[in-house]
Amino acid sequence: MKVYEALAQAFVAEGTSDVFGMMGDANMHWMNALAQRGVRLFEVRHEGSGLGMADGWARAKGQPGVVTTTSGPGTAQLATSMIVASRARTPLVAFCGETPWGDQGAVQYLDQRRFAAAIECGFVHVSRADLAAEAVQKAFYLARTESRPIMVSAPIDVQKQECEELDDYVPSTALIPRVCSLPDPAAVERARDIIRSSKRVVIIAGRGARRADAGEQILRLQEQTGALLATTLQAKNWLCGDSDYHVGIAGLYGNKVAMELLQEADCVIAVGASLNHYTIEHGYLFPDARYVQIDTAPHLVMGNGAVADAYLRADAVTGLTQLSQALDGRIEGYHTAEVLHRLTAPLVAPAEFRGEPGRMDPREVIHVLDEEIPAEIGLVLGSGHQTDFGTMLFQRSRDVLSNYGMFGAIGQAPLLTIGSIVANGNRPAFVVEGDASFLMHLPEFETACRYGIPILVVVMNDEGLGAEFHKAAAAGLDPELALIPTPELGPVAVALGGGGATVRTAGELRAALAEYVRAPRPTVIDVRISRGVMSVPYRRLLHGEDV
Repeated sequence: MKVYEALAQAFVAEGTSDVFGMMGDANMHWMNALAQRGVRLFEVRHEGSGLGMADGWARAKGQPGVVTTTSGPGTAQLATSMIVASRARTPLVAFCGETPWGDQGAVQYLDQRRFAAAIECGFVHVSRADLAAEAVQKAFYLARTESRPIMVSAPIDVQKQECEELDDYVPSTALIPRVCSLPDPAAVERARDIIRSSKRVVIIAGRGARRADAGEQILRLQEQTGALLATTLQAKNWLCGDSDYHVGIAGLYGNKVAMELLQEADCVIAVGASLNHYTIEHGYLFPDARYVQIDTAPHLVMGNGAVADAYLRADAVTGLTQLSQALDGRIEGYHTAEVLHRLTAPLVAPAEFRGEPGRMDPREVIHVLDEEIPAEIGLVLGSGHQTDFGTMLFQRSRDVLSNYGMFGAIGQAPLLTIGSIVANGNRPAFVVEGDASFLMHLPEFETACRYGIPILVVVMNDEGLGAEFHKAAAAGLDPELALIPTPELGPVAVALGGGGATVRTAGELRAALAEYVRAPRPTVIDVRISRGVMSVPYRRLLHGEDV
């Protein structure tokens, strides 16, 4: 058996079913061995794009995604997407071919160990044939236990060496003990006493709670405590269809009513949420609150630099169950007719929409998307000014993946969407991005067309760098320098093999969406939007407006 065959067999044993990347001299033997073992290979147009897809695959699947590159320049192309995955704490393994071991004069030589460190990636080297299986096992173990990307760097000369048959490979999952311990009883008592003495409780559910499927336990605790239910950005809209007292996102992306109500809280219960400075506004959002935190991590420091008043180290389901059992009686809290009335008012009344000839109000765009796209079609949100509208205004309960705050890199969301669709068995999903973001990785729309991946890309097109346009104006600079004219992207999408439309009215948008919903396929809808409407977060940050 060749080393590259042993490496491929070990990846399969670790559960690898899909690999994204580009073929080159230093990884083609390994890719061939994977294909022979039934692994699907998705050839992309840029290595960094492949990593973005593997990132989306991993976030959707909850298992390590896999990307591959050849040596040197192929590996170097991973930089931005790797840092994004690292900041998102995505478990991921990158199989990177390497020039012959020790040959620093090779054209494609790169010190891949140093490069991995610079892009916040773990590193495992296949330095000897007899260590190949161990290298794969270690990489997947680290990716799973540390929830981060790991690079497996394999010199091509080592890959071509002979090694023993891989008959007794032990996958990394067998080395990871399943821990489901009860929280410290003293911590449960402290949390109970804090809640009992509180009158205005807020529960903040994060990505960890959603992954643990702790919705039932959260709703039970909410009923006991009369709490408002909020989420972090990464758990947007979760449980919003199950609770009348759901206020949406806590933090900068919360609406004005949510901000006002959350500031009244005297107790915050965080479940699977780190309570970073975005979520609690450095503590200013909850000025008088005491904190109860449930998390599997040994210890967490919140975004205000403090630690929780009661910290329950446990998985979400176990911690919530123990806390509910410790409570007796019921607190009315926020569960009043007056609060309910405030929460049911529309975030933006249709009468407030203000477009201009040939351009829609971006808020109306989100309203139409939320109405016309069925809830079973998932949503991915990118980054940048135009994404803020969707981040705040999408209200329908659906699977939502947000890349906001993950290194602040534009252009990643369509890649994440492609990967998540593959992970979910080609179930359709849509992504909302700005024009500059989408054009950054335009060739990958052709990748989606080639593999029949039913992605809908809604381009919020203001023909410019929206964030910089508004920031420049606020800083007294020339905002016109941030404008970049774009061609009609609907015809471009059609030329690449998919569906497409350029729309300028609500009617045209509804028609284009109906066509996609009727027969999902790779589609781009280029929505021309007004630059005259600034998102609420930017109005807060740039002008201090409380809206």
